[in-house]
Amino acid sequence: MKLLLTYRLARIAIHLGCGMAKSAVLFPWLDLEGRNRRIRRWSTQLLDICGVHVALPADGVPALDHAMVVANHVSWLDIFVINAVHPCRFVAKAEIRAWPILGWLAGRAGTIFISRGSKRDLRLIFQGLVDKLTAGERIAFFPEGTTAAQGQILPFHANLFEAAIDARVPVQPFALVYVDDKGDLHHAVDFIGEMSFAQSMVAILSGPPITARLTCLASVATADAHRRELAAATQAAVAAALPLEQLNS
Repeated sequence: MKLLLTYRLARIAIHLGCGMAKSAVLFPWLDLEGRNRRIRRWSTQLLDICGVHVALPADGVPALDHAMVVANHVSWLDIFVINAVHPCRFVAKAEIRAWPILGWLAGRAGTIFISRGSKRDLRLIFQGLVDKLTAGERIAFFPEGTTAAQGQILPFHANLFEAAIDARVPVQPFALVYVDDKGDLHHAVDFIGEMSFAQSMVAILSGPPITARLTCLASVATADAHRRELAAATQAAVAAALPLEQLNS
């Protein structure tokens, strides 16, 4: 087990180093499509090293190319699971910028960082979101504001939904759950409480294979909508897509 963990950690270190080099050299010269193609490939390779396979349930709908994406938040893996299938420009809390290497890579990939409690920061970020959505980019964020243990969904905060209303783009919810080979919740993925990033990575790399089920749900129109209505509607849609009694089906 220790040998496998060491091997996986070494592979991740090499993969991160390659990602840093490529993002520093190539990303300034690539258009959106070129960046997304490389982000998708790099994320898929990272998940493979971590023993994570992404599955798209048959009851999902196609992901929109131009939308604000919202999803439930379980782990630091969430960003890479989504990016491996539907690359997005993410909005994330500023603490992630301080994560070793991954924080730097997230910034190079276009992640938009928000500082908690900063109204000025939020106003500037909000206008930037509207501009990027209007320009045709797909923006994603986790409206719970923090990670929750699997089987739980925290209330969706409504503030950033206003950007989709102003940009006149739909909101598309994604439902994400991690299961083991028996179809049961894979709790080694949970990233909650006082767990550090390093502890979470070791738990994932030391555990059995993981299947990440990513379900794209029907989009919600924003015309004449209120941000609180959008938050409530998307939270209900995600919650309905993750009924515990169906996880073994």
